[in-house]
Amino acid sequence: MELELRFFATFRAAVGQKTVNWEVDEGANIGDVLWAIEDEYPELVGELLDDEGDIKPQLTVLKNGREVVHLEGTETELDDGDRVSVFPPVAGG
Repeated sequence: MELELRFFATFRAAVGQKTVNWEVDEGANIGDVLWAIEDEYPELVGELLDDEGDIKPQLTVLKNGREVVHLEGTETELDDGDRVSVFPPVAGG
């Protein structure tokens, strides 16, 4: 199935573009996708998931505009055509 991955700020710079179409196996979840992103983009290794495989607390990961920590976290299932957005920590005022 195909997903649309969207990256922002420093993550966009690491990936080299804002949007990437990504193929995943049927039954993939958010954790699978985040591991695959870290595998594909060396600058993002250790930036998305902690040592236990959970989403780092300072990140925002959305599935179709909904924060995945309010769904099932890394176990949030994905469907063909879903949009996954990944935001790095942001500070400032």
